Amino acid sequence: MRLARVDLYRLNLPMLTPFETSFGTESDKDFLLVEASDGEHSGWGECVASAGPFYSEETTKTALVILMDHLLGRLEGEVADPQEASERMSAVRLNPMAKSAIETALWDLSARRKGVSLSRLIGGTRTKVPVGISIGIQPSSAALVEQMKRRLDQGYQRIKIKIKPGYDVEIVRAVRRALPDVPLMVDANSAYTLADTKRLKALDDFGLMMIEQPLGHDDLIDHAALQAELKTAICLDESIRSAHILEQAHAIGALRVVNIKIGRLGGLGESLKTVAAARRLGLDVWCGGMLESGVGRALNVAITSLEGFTLPGDTAATSRYFGEDIADPPFELTVDGCLAVPEGPGLGVDVIKERVLRHAVDHQVWTAS
Repeated sequence: MRLARVDLYRLNLPMLTPFETSFGTESDKDFLLVEASDGEHSGWGECVASAGPFYSEETTKTALVILMDHLLGRLEGEVADPQEASERMSAVRLNPMAKSAIETALWDLSARRKGVSLSRLIGGTRTKVPVGISIGIQPSSAALVEQMKRRLDQGYQRIKIKIKPGYDVEIVRAVRRALPDVPLMVDANSAYTLADTKRLKALDDFGLMMIEQPLGHDDLIDHAALQAELKTAICLDESIRSAHILEQAHAIGALRVVNIKIGRLGGLGESLKTVAAARRLGLDVWCGGMLESGVGRALNVAITSLEGFTLPGDTAATSRYFGEDIADPPFELTVDGCLAVPEGPGLGVDVIKERVLRHAVDHQVWTAS
Protein backbone atom coordinates (compact mmCIF):
# COMPACT_ATOMS: atom_id res chain seq x y z
CA MET A 1 0.00 0.00 0.00
CA ARG A 2 1.45 3.33 -1.06
CA LEU A 3 -0.21 6.62 -0.14
CA ALA A 4 -0.54 9.10 -2.98
CA ARG A 5 -2.53 11.82 -1.26
CA VAL A 6 -4.15 12.65 2.07
CA ASP A 7 -6.91 15.26 2.34
CA LEU A 8 -7.55 16.84 5.74
CA TYR A 9 -10.92 18.52 6.12
CA ARG A 10 -11.79 20.57 9.17
CA LEU A 11 -15.56 20.48 9.56
CA ASN A 12 -18.12 22.27 11.67
CA LEU A 13 -21.19 20.06 11.80
CA PRO A 14 -24.25 21.48 13.62
CA MET A 15 -25.63 19.30 16.42
CA LEU A 16 -29.35 18.95 17.02
CA THR A 17 -29.04 19.85 20.70
CA PRO A 18 -26.13 21.03 22.90
CA PHE A 19 -24.30 18.35 24.89
CA GLU A 20 -23.10 19.37 28.37
CA THR A 21 -20.54 17.59 30.55
CA SER A 22 -18.55 18.57 33.63
CA PHE A 23 -16.00 20.37 31.44
CA GLY A 24 -18.23 22.27 29.02
CA THR A 25 -20.95 22.29 26.37
CA GLU A 26 -20.70 21.39 22.67
CA SER A 27 -23.26 22.81 20.24
CA ASP A 28 -21.35 22.09 17.03
CA LYS A 29 -19.07 19.20 16.15
CA ASP A 30 -15.69 20.71 15.26
CA PHE A 31 -13.52 17.89 13.91
CA LEU A 32 -11.03 16.68 11.34
CA LEU A 33 -11.93 14.22 8.63
CA VAL A 34 -9.08 12.37 6.90
CA GLU A 35 -9.23 10.90 3.40
CA ALA A 36 -6.24 8.69 2.57
CA SER A 37 -5.90 7.64 -1.07
CA ASP A 38 -3.61 5.21 -2.87
CA GLY A 39 -4.70 6.66 -6.20
CA GLU A 40 -7.44 4.08 -6.71
CA HIS A 41 -9.17 3.62 -3.37
CA SER A 42 -9.81 5.99 -0.46
CA GLY A 43 -10.06 5.26 3.24
CA TRP A 44 -11.61 7.57 5.80
CA GLY A 45 -10.68 8.39 9.37
CA GLU A 46 -12.06 10.83 11.92
CA CYS A 47 -10.04 12.74 14.50
CA VAL A 48 -12.09 12.88 17.71
CA ALA A 49 -10.19 15.81 19.25
CA SER A 50 -12.45 18.75 20.06
CA ALA A 51 -11.98 22.46 19.50
CA GLY A 52 -10.73 22.91 23.08
CA PRO A 53 -8.21 20.92 25.21
CA PHE A 54 -10.69 19.76 27.84
CA TYR A 55 -11.26 16.03 27.35
CA SER A 56 -7.59 15.70 26.36
CA GLU A 57 -4.63 17.94 25.58
CA GLU A 58 -5.28 17.61 21.84
CA THR A 59 -7.44 19.99 19.83
CA THR A 60 -8.62 20.08 16.24
CA LYS A 61 -5.97 22.68 15.43
CA THR A 62 -3.08 20.87 17.10
CA ALA A 63 -4.05 17.58 15.45
CA LEU A 64 -4.00 19.25 12.04
CA VAL A 65 -0.51 20.63 12.66
CA ILE A 66 0.82 17.31 13.97
CA LEU A 67 -0.59 15.44 11.00
CA MET A 68 0.73 17.85 8.38
CA ASP A 69 4.11 18.62 9.96
CA HIS A 70 5.09 15.41 11.73
CA LEU A 71 3.06 12.31 10.89
CA LEU A 72 2.16 12.13 7.22
CA GLY A 73 5.74 12.53 6.03
CA ARG A 74 6.61 9.34 7.93
CA LEU A 75 4.24 7.40 5.69
CA GLU A 76 6.12 8.05 2.43
CA GLY A 77 6.73 5.00 0.26
CA GLU A 78 5.37 1.49 0.67
CA VAL A 79 3.48 0.87 3.91
CA ALA A 80 2.74 -2.80 4.50
CA ASP A 81 -0.27 -2.29 6.76
CA PRO A 82 -1.71 0.02 9.43
CA GLN A 83 0.49 -1.61 12.07
CA GLU A 84 3.61 -0.54 10.19
CA ALA A 85 2.15 2.95 9.91
CA SER A 86 1.72 3.04 13.70
CA GLU A 87 5.31 1.93 14.19
CA ARG A 88 6.58 4.68 11.88
CA MET A 89 4.58 7.30 13.77
CA SER A 90 5.68 6.09 17.21
CA ALA A 91 8.67 8.46 17.28
CA VAL A 92 6.15 11.29 17.71
CA ARG A 93 5.19 11.26 21.36
CA LEU A 94 1.57 11.31 22.51
CA ASN A 95 -0.95 12.93 20.10
CA PRO A 96 -3.00 9.70 19.97
CA MET A 97 -6.04 11.29 18.33
CA ALA A 98 -4.01 12.71 15.47
CA LYS A 99 -2.31 9.33 15.00
CA SER A 100 -5.62 7.49 15.18
CA ALA A 101 -7.16 9.69 12.47
CA ILE A 102 -4.68 8.55 9.82
CA GLU A 103 -4.20 5.02 11.20
CA THR A 104 -7.93 4.28 11.07
CA ALA A 105 -8.15 5.75 7.57
CA LEU A 106 -5.50 3.21 6.58
CA TRP A 107 -7.52 0.39 8.16
CA ASP A 108 -10.51 1.50 6.10
CA LEU A 109 -8.34 1.74 2.99
CA SER A 110 -6.88 -1.73 3.60
CA ALA A 111 -10.30 -3.29 3.99
CA ARG A 112 -11.63 -1.56 0.87
CA ARG A 113 -8.63 -2.74 -1.16
CA LYS A 114 -9.39 -6.30 -0.04
CA GLY A 115 -13.12 -5.91 -0.65
CA VAL A 116 -14.09 -6.92 2.90
CA SER A 117 -15.79 -5.15 5.78
CA LEU A 118 -13.58 -3.71 8.50
CA SER A 119 -15.52 -5.76 11.03
CA ARG A 120 -14.63 -8.96 9.20
CA LEU A 121 -11.00 -7.87 8.73
CA ILE A 122 -10.44 -7.42 12.48
CA GLY A 123 -12.26 -10.62 13.46
CA GLY A 124 -15.71 -9.30 14.32
CA THR A 125 -18.47 -11.89 14.50
CA ARG A 126 -21.58 -9.95 15.43
CA THR A 127 -24.05 -8.69 12.85
CA LYS A 128 -25.54 -6.16 15.27
CA VAL A 129 -24.27 -4.54 18.45
CA PRO A 130 -26.24 -3.48 21.55
CA VAL A 131 -26.09 0.21 22.38
CA GLY A 132 -26.91 2.57 25.19
CA ILE A 133 -27.04 6.34 25.16
CA SER A 134 -25.26 9.15 26.97
CA ILE A 135 -27.31 12.08 28.23
CA GLY A 136 -25.61 15.35 29.11
CA ILE A 137 -26.26 17.55 32.13
CA GLN A 138 -29.85 18.79 32.13
CA PRO A 139 -31.42 21.90 33.71
CA SER A 140 -33.39 19.83 36.26
CA SER A 141 -33.98 16.27 37.44
CA ALA A 142 -37.44 16.38 35.85
CA ALA A 143 -35.93 17.30 32.48
CA LEU A 144 -33.38 14.51 32.84
CA VAL A 145 -36.00 11.89 33.68
CA GLU A 146 -38.15 13.00 30.76
CA GLN A 147 -35.16 12.74 28.41
CA MET A 148 -34.33 9.28 29.77
CA LYS A 149 -37.89 8.01 29.32
CA ARG A 150 -37.89 9.18 25.74
CA ARG A 151 -34.62 7.41 24.99
CA LEU A 152 -35.75 4.21 26.70
CA ASP A 153 -38.95 4.27 24.62
CA GLN A 154 -36.74 4.45 21.53
CA GLY A 155 -35.11 1.18 22.61
CA TYR A 156 -31.73 2.07 24.11
CA GLN A 157 -30.52 -0.71 26.38
CA ARG A 158 -28.89 1.39 29.09
CA ILE A 159 -28.52 5.03 30.07
CA LYS A 160 -25.41 6.98 31.02
CA ILE A 161 -25.81 10.34 32.71
CA LYS A 162 -23.14 12.95 33.28
CA ILE A 163 -22.45 14.12 36.84
CA LYS A 164 -20.34 16.79 38.52
CA PRO A 165 -20.07 18.22 42.06
CA GLY A 166 -23.48 19.65 42.95
CA TYR A 167 -25.18 17.58 40.25
CA ASP A 168 -24.74 14.03 41.44
CA VAL A 169 -26.31 12.22 44.41
CA GLU A 170 -29.59 14.14 44.43
CA ILE A 171 -29.92 13.82 40.66
CA VAL A 172 -29.29 10.07 40.74
CA ARG A 173 -31.74 9.69 43.62
CA ALA A 174 -34.43 11.46 41.60
CA VAL A 175 -33.72 9.25 38.60
CA ARG A 176 -33.93 6.09 40.69
CA ARG A 177 -37.26 7.15 42.18
CA ALA A 178 -38.67 7.57 38.70
CA LEU A 179 -36.85 4.69 36.99
CA PRO A 180 -35.77 2.17 39.64
CA ASP A 181 -34.83 -0.66 37.29
CA VAL A 182 -33.18 0.97 34.28
CA PRO A 183 -29.56 -0.10 33.66
CA LEU A 184 -27.80 3.11 34.72
CA MET A 185 -24.24 4.41 34.89
CA VAL A 186 -22.75 7.81 35.67
CA ASP A 187 -19.78 9.60 34.13
CA ALA A 188 -17.83 12.27 36.00
CA ASN A 189 -15.16 13.13 33.41
CA SER A 190 -12.56 13.57 36.18
CA ALA A 191 -14.64 16.10 38.15
CA TYR A 192 -13.83 14.74 41.64
CA THR A 193 -10.88 14.09 43.98
CA LEU A 194 -10.34 11.66 46.85
CA ALA A 195 -11.67 14.37 49.15
CA ASP A 196 -15.08 13.58 47.61
CA THR A 197 -14.96 9.88 48.59
CA LYS A 198 -17.88 10.16 51.02
CA ARG A 199 -20.08 11.73 48.35
CA LEU A 200 -19.08 9.15 45.77
CA LYS A 201 -19.75 6.33 48.25
CA ALA A 202 -23.31 7.62 48.56
CA LEU A 203 -23.80 6.52 44.95
CA ASP A 204 -23.43 2.91 46.11
CA ASP A 205 -27.07 3.04 47.21
CA PHE A 206 -28.45 3.31 43.67
CA GLY A 207 -27.47 0.05 41.97
CA LEU A 208 -25.31 1.65 39.28
CA MET A 209 -23.53 -0.38 36.63
CA MET A 210 -20.41 1.75 37.13
CA ILE A 211 -18.98 5.18 37.89
CA GLU A 212 -16.88 6.30 34.96
CA GLN A 213 -13.64 8.25 35.45
CA PRO A 214 -14.47 9.94 38.77
CA LEU A 215 -10.93 11.19 39.48
CA GLY A 216 -7.97 12.68 37.57
CA HIS A 217 -7.68 12.11 33.85
CA ASP A 218 -4.17 10.67 34.22
CA ASP A 219 -4.57 8.97 37.59
CA LEU A 220 -4.41 5.30 38.55
CA ILE A 221 -3.32 5.28 42.19
CA ASP A 222 -6.14 7.41 43.62
CA HIS A 223 -8.64 5.41 41.59
CA ALA A 224 -7.32 2.25 43.24
CA ALA A 225 -7.80 3.83 46.67
CA LEU A 226 -11.33 4.91 45.75
CA GLN A 227 -12.29 1.53 44.26
CA ALA A 228 -11.32 -0.11 47.55
CA GLU A 229 -13.92 2.11 49.27
CA LEU A 230 -16.73 1.61 46.77
CA LYS A 231 -19.13 -1.25 46.09
CA THR A 232 -19.84 0.21 42.67
CA ALA A 233 -17.41 -0.65 39.89
CA ILE A 234 -15.10 2.07 38.63
CA CYS A 235 -14.72 2.33 34.88
CA LEU A 236 -11.65 4.11 33.55
CA ASP A 237 -11.73 6.14 30.36
CA GLU A 238 -9.25 9.01 30.07
CA SER A 239 -6.64 7.22 32.22
CA ILE A 240 -6.29 4.25 29.87
CA ARG A 241 -3.94 5.22 27.01
CA SER A 242 -2.65 1.73 26.11
CA ALA A 243 -3.02 -1.98 26.79
CA HIS A 244 0.00 -1.75 29.10
CA ILE A 245 -1.57 0.99 31.20
CA LEU A 246 -4.74 -1.10 31.45
CA GLU A 247 -2.69 -3.99 32.82
CA GLN A 248 -1.08 -1.65 35.37
CA ALA A 249 -4.48 -0.27 36.42
CA HIS A 250 -5.84 -3.77 36.91
CA ALA A 251 -2.76 -4.87 38.87
CA ILE A 252 -3.35 -2.21 41.53
CA GLY A 253 -7.15 -2.59 41.60
CA ALA A 254 -7.98 0.77 39.99
CA LEU A 255 -10.91 -0.45 37.89
CA ARG A 256 -13.36 -3.23 37.12
CA VAL A 257 -14.57 -1.93 33.75
CA VAL A 258 -12.78 -0.32 30.81
CA ASN A 259 -14.09 2.07 28.19
CA ILE A 260 -12.52 1.64 24.76
CA LYS A 261 -12.13 4.83 22.72
CA ILE A 262 -10.11 4.30 19.58
CA GLY A 263 -8.94 7.91 19.33
CA ARG A 264 -7.80 8.02 22.94
CA LEU A 265 -5.81 4.81 22.44
CA GLY A 266 -4.04 6.11 19.35
CA GLY A 267 -5.74 3.90 16.78
CA LEU A 268 -7.45 0.65 16.05
CA GLY A 269 -4.31 -1.44 16.47
CA GLU A 270 -3.73 -0.42 20.11
CA SER A 271 -7.47 -0.66 20.75
CA LEU A 272 -7.50 -4.29 19.62
CA LYS A 273 -4.60 -5.02 21.97
CA THR A 274 -6.44 -3.31 24.83
CA VAL A 275 -9.63 -5.29 24.22
CA ALA A 276 -7.60 -8.51 24.19
CA ALA A 277 -5.89 -7.54 27.46
CA ALA A 278 -9.21 -6.73 29.09
CA ARG A 279 -10.58 -10.07 28.02
CA ARG A 280 -7.58 -11.90 29.52
CA LEU A 281 -8.05 -9.97 32.77
CA GLY A 282 -11.78 -10.72 32.97
CA LEU A 283 -12.83 -7.06 32.80
CA ASP A 284 -16.10 -5.79 31.41
CA VAL A 285 -15.57 -3.80 28.20
CA TRP A 286 -17.66 -1.31 26.26
CA CYS A 287 -17.08 1.28 23.53
CA GLY A 288 -17.34 4.94 24.44
CA GLY A 289 -18.44 7.71 22.13
CA MET A 290 -17.03 11.12 21.22
CA LEU A 291 -20.07 12.56 19.41
CA GLU A 292 -18.65 11.14 16.17
CA SER A 293 -19.90 11.65 12.65
CA GLY A 294 -20.85 8.62 10.57
CA VAL A 295 -17.18 7.82 9.92
CA GLY A 296 -16.22 7.52 13.59
CA ARG A 297 -19.57 5.92 14.36
CA ALA A 298 -18.94 3.18 11.77
CA LEU A 299 -15.50 2.57 13.27
CA ASN A 300 -17.01 2.17 16.75
CA VAL A 301 -19.61 -0.27 15.47
CA ALA A 302 -16.91 -2.31 13.70
CA ILE A 303 -14.79 -2.77 16.82
CA THR A 304 -17.84 -3.48 18.98
CA SER A 305 -18.60 -6.44 16.71
CA LEU A 306 -15.75 -8.26 18.50
CA GLU A 307 -16.72 -10.82 21.12
CA GLY A 308 -14.63 -9.05 23.79
CA PHE A 309 -17.24 -6.32 24.27
CA THR A 310 -19.53 -7.29 27.15
CA LEU A 311 -21.66 -4.17 27.73
CA PRO A 312 -23.70 -1.84 25.48
CA GLY A 313 -21.64 1.05 24.12
CA ASP A 314 -22.29 4.76 23.67
CA THR A 315 -22.55 4.65 19.87
CA ALA A 316 -26.08 6.00 19.56
CA ALA A 317 -28.04 6.29 16.31
CA THR A 318 -27.01 9.10 13.94
CA SER A 319 -30.27 10.96 14.62
CA ARG A 320 -29.23 11.39 18.27
CA TYR A 321 -26.80 14.15 17.31
CA PHE A 322 -27.12 15.26 13.69
CA GLY A 323 -29.91 16.29 11.36
CA GLU A 324 -27.63 15.63 8.40
CA ASP A 325 -24.49 13.55 8.69
CA ILE A 326 -21.62 13.43 6.21
CA ALA A 327 -21.92 9.68 5.58
CA ASP A 328 -24.69 7.36 4.37
CA PRO A 329 -26.48 5.26 5.29
CA PRO A 330 -27.20 6.71 8.74
CA PHE A 331 -27.07 4.38 11.72
CA GLU A 332 -30.58 3.58 12.91
CA LEU A 333 -31.65 1.91 16.14
CA THR A 334 -33.34 -1.46 15.77
CA VAL A 335 -36.41 -2.40 17.82
CA ASP A 336 -34.20 -4.42 20.17
CA GLY A 337 -31.82 -1.54 20.88
CA CYS A 338 -28.99 -2.41 18.52
CA LEU A 339 -27.12 -0.98 15.54
CA ALA A 340 -26.50 -3.16 12.50
CA VAL A 341 -22.86 -3.81 11.64
CA PRO A 342 -22.22 -2.60 8.06
CA GLU A 343 -21.38 -5.40 5.63
CA GLY A 344 -19.94 -3.31 2.77
CA PRO A 345 -16.20 -2.89 2.13
CA GLY A 346 -14.22 -1.01 4.76
CA LEU A 347 -16.29 1.00 7.18
CA GLY A 348 -19.35 0.17 5.10
CA VAL A 349 -20.54 3.76 4.80
CA ASP A 350 -20.17 6.20 1.92
CA VAL A 351 -18.82 9.66 2.70
CA ILE A 352 -20.81 12.26 0.76
CA LYS A 353 -18.16 14.67 -0.52
CA GLU A 354 -20.70 17.41 -1.29
CA ARG A 355 -21.75 17.47 2.38
CA VAL A 356 -18.14 17.43 3.52
CA LEU A 357 -17.34 20.47 1.41
CA ARG A 358 -20.49 22.26 2.57
CA HIS A 359 -19.45 21.97 6.21
CA ALA A 360 -15.70 22.38 5.68
CA VAL A 361 -14.01 25.43 7.19
CA ASP A 362 -10.51 24.35 6.12
CA HIS A 363 -9.04 21.87 3.63
CA GLN A 364 -5.38 20.93 3.45
CA VAL A 365 -3.69 18.39 1.21
CA TRP A 366 -0.58 16.28 1.67
CA THR A 367 0.88 14.56 -1.38
CA ALA A 368 3.66 12.00 -1.56
CA SER A 369 6.91 13.35 -2.93
